[in-house]
Amino acid sequence: MKLFVVPLLVALLVQNVFAQSAEDKGDTEDISAKYQITLNKQWHPSFNTKVGDGPNSLSSGRDSMYTTSATAHWGFRPWQGGELYFDPEMVTGVPFTGALVGVGGFTNGEITRAAGANPTFYRQRLFLRQTWGLGGEQEHVESDFNQLAGFVDSNRVVLTVGNFSILDVFDPNSYAKNQRTQFQNWGSWTYAAYDYAADARGYGWGFATEWYHNDWVYRIGRMSTPVTPNVEAVDLNLLQHYGDQIEIERSYKLGERPGSVRLLVYHDRAEMASFNAATAYLSSLNYPAQSSPSALIAVRTGNKDKYGIGINFEQSLDPSVGFFLRAMKSDGKTETLAFTEVDSSLSTGFLVNGSNWKRPDDSVGMALMIDWISADRLRYLEAGGVSFFIGDGYRNFRSAPEQILETFYSINFAKNNWITLDWQFLQNPAYNAERGPVNVFGIRYHGEF
Repeated sequence: MKLFVVPLLVALLVQNVFAQSAEDKGDTEDISAKYQITLNKQWHPSFNTKVGDGPNSLSSGRDSMYTTSATAHWGFRPWQGGELYFDPEMVTGVPFTGALVGVGGFTNGEITRAAGANPTFYRQRLFLRQTWGLGGEQEHVESDFNQLAGFVDSNRVVLTVGNFSILDVFDPNSYAKNQRTQFQNWGSWTYAAYDYAADARGYGWGFATEWYHNDWVYRIGRMSTPVTPNVEAVDLNLLQHYGDQIEIERSYKLGERPGSVRLLVYHDRAEMASFNAATAYLSSLNYPAQSSPSALIAVRTGNKDKYGIGINFEQSLDPSVGFFLRAMKSDGKTETLAFTEVDSSLSTGFLVNGSNWKRPDDSVGMALMIDWISADRLRYLEAGGVSFFIGDGYRNFRSAPEQILETFYSINFAKNNWITLDWQFLQNPAYNAERGPVNVFGIRYHGEF
């Protein structure tokens, strides 16, 4: 508990110092300095398992995890229409079981950035954004993290290039996007089956272009892949190895309430292992028990392609209630490149603002997430195969969709300070009906200044 309380007190002290010197930015700004601190503590009691713990199983005994992140978001406007951003970050954290294993939908999206108990400092983002106006009405852009306040044409082209996350541009959703202020499970802040190209922390180098035209937005982007799956080093040869995505967004009004629907298609090309080849490799060894993804590594030769298509829907039901739904299907023929051990995913839920009970800065949310794996991945796991994040071991596997229910209440206890109480219920963790269910309880502090 000391790992949570002490950083929280420090965060509140630092925030108070910055808040006293903060100035009102007004309608436009040419320079911005914003900061955030997020502390997250989760734990689960022991749970039932008919087959024991395998090499990449979530520990069935009582366990806990934590993450801490502190980020600076610095930006300035070097010329008309241009914006340059630099985000350094400090992270620390230890996951359940001491390793990032045991579930398809991880219960804390921050854990992918953490690298152990010792604080790690790294460059999170360094990118340029250029906007070209194409006419239409003037729209005001609010000051935010990596967003300078100002006015833009409703019809415009925006280019983002440099070191960033493709999720900074693609797959927006008003009600399920930010693991620091909304849902914590990463199956609710993007498609769980979206194996988007990135390093192990979720960032890469590349570009994305957006064209805003009336009620439509068209996006296209290409990002770097890791040099090998799930590592921090990235391959900068964007002509040979890359992750491409195209998204079309349509905004509308249902009655008087705004909504949006988005269609996203992605394509990865990188050196990845085929599940069928890895299963055949295990068969040639007479299916020995595996304790590592060595079978995948052994057959990882030549470039492979991965595809997926998803739909993202959001709808305001009244001024304080929003509904969201995401669904994606990936081909599931190759190993995970950079994100989750999920091949098809569905997430849906509600986010409610506290205005109705006179707490406008509070929020409560409930989401249901269902994740599936492909037939190719299933055969590999049933053969005793282990991948980077899941695998309960030889003959310890009975397949079932992984189902996760998450609900939270976020309490605004001071200006720009929130404490969130969170509960997640996991059925069939890592797609194994012989294990679980698992209850995960959490508390999160988030501060902005």
